[in-house]
Amino acid sequence: MLVVMCLFALAPLVPAQQQEADHEIHEALRALLKDMTAAINTGQYDKLQPYLAPNVEVTSITQEVMSNREDVKKYFEEWFGPKGYMRKMTMTMEPDQLTQLTPDKRWGLVRGKALEHYEAKDGDVFDFVTRWTAVMARGDDGKWYLRAIHFGTNNLDNPVLTKVRNTLIRDGIIGAAVALVLGVAIGWFVGRRRRDAVVAAS
Repeated sequence: MLVVMCLFALAPLVPAQQQEADHEIHEALRALLKDMTAAINTGQYDKLQPYLAPNVEVTSITQEVMSNREDVKKYFEEWFGPKGYMRKMTMTMEPDQLTQLTPDKRWGLVRGKALEHYEAKDGDVFDFVTRWTAVMARGDDGKWYLRAIHFGTNNLDNPVLTKVRNTLIRDGIIGAAVALVLGVAIGWFVGRRRRDAVVAAS
């Protein structure tokens, strides 16, 4: 009876695996994405290295180009290290669909979307919605590695531009208000001087 119950419990899992071709490969790729994202979100950038191909090609959201593991390490240290420009960055990555594999199952192509959350040292916070395209490669050891990835964002609609626009609007309103107050004050002062002059002349 126990065996029958176990079979019924496992039954829903079997069709899902049968429907997904190359299930083990996709599970390995999901694990790789999860581990790499965790390394970034916890600031443990050294843990990224084992998942990168030695000659990895990366284009970041800032359009900086990296061509090896050391370049990737340097990028994260310069931006988010103790002396970096930003305090921290976290991200979530979601593929649009399963990785497209080559017939020999040694290469894969996948694209998706991401949300990159940046915290500046002055307290500013920016959330970028980005798109990414990645190439995965299977090494001679049978493991999968990130061979290349490119990030892009909408340069005409992003939080930095929004902040600049809002700042300009705010500063414009403040400037107009100050100009109005100064204009009224100067007008009142000039008018009073004229009235005083008329009274003195009479």
